[in-house]
Amino acid sequence: MTSTAPATLRRTVGNVVSRALDLPPHTSGFTVDRGVRVPMRDGVELIADHYVPDTATPAGTLLVRGPYGRGWPFSSLFAAVYASRGYHVVVQSVRGTFGSGGDFTPMVHEKDDGADTVAWLREQPWFTGSFATVGLSYLGFTQWALLTDPPPELKAAVIAVGPHDFRASSWGTGSFSLNDFLGWSDMVAHQEDTRGVAALIRQVRARRALARATADLPLGEAGRRLLGSGADWYESWIERADDAAFWDAMRANEALDRVNVPILLFGGWQDLFLEQTLAQYTHLRDRGVPAALTVGAWTHSQLMTRAAPTVVRETLDWLGTHLGGHPDPGRSPVRIEIRNDGWHDLPDWPPAMPEQELFLHATGTLSPSPPDPTAPPSTFTFDPTDPTPTIGGRLLSPQGGYRADGRLADRDDVLAFTGEPLPADLYVVGTPVAELAHSSDNPHRDLFVRLSEVDPKGRSRNVTDGFRRLTGEDGTVRLELDAVAHRFRAGSRLRLLVAGGSHPRFARNLGTGEPPISGRATAPATHTVHHGVGGVSRLVLPAGGRPPSAH
Repeated sequence: MTSTAPATLRRTVGNVVSRALDLPPHTSGFTVDRGVRVPMRDGVELIADHYVPDTATPAGTLLVRGPYGRGWPFSSLFAAVYASRGYHVVVQSVRGTFGSGGDFTPMVHEKDDGADTVAWLREQPWFTGSFATVGLSYLGFTQWALLTDPPPELKAAVIAVGPHDFRASSWGTGSFSLNDFLGWSDMVAHQEDTRGVAALIRQVRARRALARATADLPLGEAGRRLLGSGADWYESWIERADDAAFWDAMRANEALDRVNVPILLFGGWQDLFLEQTLAQYTHLRDRGVPAALTVGAWTHSQLMTRAAPTVVRETLDWLGTHLGGHPDPGRSPVRIEIRNDGWHDLPDWPPAMPEQELFLHATGTLSPSPPDPTAPPSTFTFDPTDPTPTIGGRLLSPQGGYRADGRLADRDDVLAFTGEPLPADLYVVGTPVAELAHSSDNPHRDLFVRLSEVDPKGRSRNVTDGFRRLTGEDGTVRLELDAVAHRFRAGSRLRLLVAGGSHPRFARNLGTGEPPISGRATAPATHTVHHGVGGVSRLVLPAGGRPPSAH
């Protein structure tokens, strides 16, 4: 069914979007063929919309596959913006979503369904003979799934904040990423229930309901009360954390070894998939695959808001070069936004930076001077019945990102180590490491570490975090924090926070060893961080007085 929306209206909307995103002008009008049926090998049909450019010389074909529907904002950011510049665009709803047949089971069918969609694409009379893929988040995973067996017609890909390994995303720290993936499951399970204002009201209520669910125990029952009859996959994610075969269908790791087409990657310093985006770039670069990386001071959801102008402009350049045959604009392999400083071009990631070490002192200070060998330790107790709360950080939810976190330092279950005011700007670019001489009276324990910036007025905001569920004996814990690009301003102070959890970002450690899905009993854990007697604890920073591009 071809869209009957007036071409003038589409052109007007497109011009508004282009001005808002500071994009080059349109080169083509387009029509939309909606409700196209695409057959899969098992007889299921998936529904797609085909954006048809009004040109005899199309620039190429783009494939977009995702579970969130084919309307706004995806229709604008992943279809109209490219169709109006000469591309055929196919926007497809994955299995079990928005009219597509079959049942939606996250990630499981994307390899086969993606391959079947390409087989259908080859037979279309309008197909240009080559294509590229674009999309973010789950729309990025569908690309990695397709790249596990790259079609010969595929010439380029643009993957924004897209994971290739869901097990690593949900359980990579040793604790389940509760808030993100219970909340996401609830959203996907009910996203087609309401529209318009009713949908917005439901979103507000869903956040409150999610907060109640994550606060309750056990995880399985609390989650099911929230989900109702939807998202039947949820319990299996918690129960089968260590079942490698179970997670294989939700991984596309082999794509990193098989793909050879140019890939543009986007990430955010506050995006939950940041470590996978950086690992993708490193792996592709080491194989000699043409890859480029852009990382901004963005959260996951900001890739479609604040980041959209950057993402769309760079995507158009990438597609024009690698699919449309335009001259290469010669972008640097890596572009990063250093928070508080702006954009920098780099030849690679991570950049070469000097190393600075700061020691944790029993006095609550952070200093380049090591503590006295006889210095006493610091202690705190994590209580699972009153878990240390999550404030900001790499979350899917609107509460993620850079947030005022001073109240964390005021809690009895958090240790705070604060440095002196900086005499000059300090650039921290790379992966900070916390080395903690640590012990606990409970073998079931977690460690959460955060680096924050405290401004001259005493206001603290998060910069980067690290978390791990610990097993085994006590000793020095080497905890890598999230990669970061941040300018600490002169006069500000560095603060390192140490806690026994960050709930509900990570499911709390009950302290009893009970299974996460059914555990109810709790036991506290008293943590000891040593400063002299029993060991020395320190923070190691990739840091210097100049940004890396100046080195």
